[in-house]
Amino acid sequence: MKKLAVLCVVVAAFITNLAAQTQKVIADKIVAQVGDKIILRSDIFNAIADYKRQGQDAQLPANAECAFLEGQLIQKALMLQAQKDSLPVGEDELEGALDNRIRYFIGMYGSKEVLEEVAGKTIYQIKEDFRPSLKEQMLADAMRKKIFENIKITPNEVTNYFNKIPKDSLPYYESELEVSQIVVFPKANKDVEEYVTSELMALKRQVESGQKKFDALARLYSEEPAAKESGGQLNINRGDKNIDGTFLSAAFRLKEGQISNVIKTKFGLHIIQMVSRSGEDAIVRHIIKIPSVTEDEINAAKAKLDSIRNKILDGTLPFNAAVNKYSDDENSKSTGGNVMAQDGSTYVTIDQLDKEMVVSIRDMKVGDISKAVSFTSERGTKGVRLINLKSRSEPHRENLKDDYNKVSQRALDEKKQKLMHKWFSEHIPTYYVRIDNDFNSCNNIAEWKQVAEKNAMK
Repeated sequence: MKKLAVLCVVVAAFITNLAAQTQKVIADKIVAQVGDKIILRSDIFNAIADYKRQGQDAQLPANAECAFLEGQLIQKALMLQAQKDSLPVGEDELEGALDNRIRYFIGMYGSKEVLEEVAGKTIYQIKEDFRPSLKEQMLADAMRKKIFENIKITPNEVTNYFNKIPKDSLPYYESELEVSQIVVFPKANKDVEEYVTSELMALKRQVESGQKKFDALARLYSEEPAAKESGGQLNINRGDKNIDGTFLSAAFRLKEGQISNVIKTKFGLHIIQMVSRSGEDAIVRHIIKIPSVTEDEINAAKAKLDSIRNKILDGTLPFNAAVNKYSDDENSKSTGGNVMAQDGSTYVTIDQLDKEMVVSIRDMKVGDISKAVSFTSERGTKGVRLINLKSRSEPHRENLKDDYNKVSQRALDEKKQKLMHKWFSEHIPTYYVRIDNDFNSCNNIAEWKQVAEKNAMK
């Protein structure tokens, strides 16, 4: 059985995408069953598609269908055992989790109205669609918590785990840093926005009059590198959380060939052309222009951040609270402003920071908070930020003195994995299991298949 800690994370992809749950339809059949709980082919393929849409292709296992099926088998078994053990998941707890989920989506799409338009359903209907799967997840989490409730790792166990690792296999760590930031994107003044809007409307008229092709204008005038290269073309889906909700809403109101009026998103001003549409998927082209900010606006933002810095330094405003209250960087608000590595860690290497930040922290000491400095984002947007250098390590081979927490976490994960493997070895035979022949080549579910074969012979 594969590393269950990883698969329990993978299974979360089954319920993260709004449109996947409410709107996708593909040729379907039951591919597995645990007890009275079924798993559909669409559960597997939609989950993989959603995982890719979230930009996590690189993290997909080699045989994704097998991995996602195992994740669903695990979740169904945990949920059934939680029901058998009468583990509590109260209605108030479930309602609170649903409300949090809805708040997350409203924040992602910008407003309640845009969310309802993108989903094609009311907030109440969206909540009801999520209720069964969210309750299942909460029951499975409760069972997992019960299995692990008494598991601990002692210093001796950490030392023994570390000593078993061949010395030439110990990881070598480059200098790692913990960096957090408070980001403000100055707003262009109204006159500049109106001027850029008039430019985009002029481009729209050129296409509608037949003078120019939309893709040619996108290559010439769009201020996003990817849009320039592709002629502004994008493949979109109604439920794609990586695309601004206002953009999606405007795009899906268009008929094929139609061009939108100028729309404003958090990235800039756009015009959108609908190329083709099939259900909840569409191909569009867009031109984006980013209204420029003047030195006056940048200096005003610097003054604002420097006053915030003074409050942080004199102890009247915690850095994390300042991030939540003032930062325009939505991605880092949930992490206290931390710049995150791809693996989800707060420790990053110097090459994972943008070049302007590298210059800014060059002469900083651990604990320093920079004065407000200007920078340009990956999308070409002018911004201003405060930078907090929280820690900096020297390059070294892994050892218990410097890396005890990392080694301890790996040792604990291994202990949990063994316990979970033992738990499933004992419990899988107690369930009715059925697995479709399409998944006979999945070696990672061998124990499940053995039980399914015995059930088939009864």
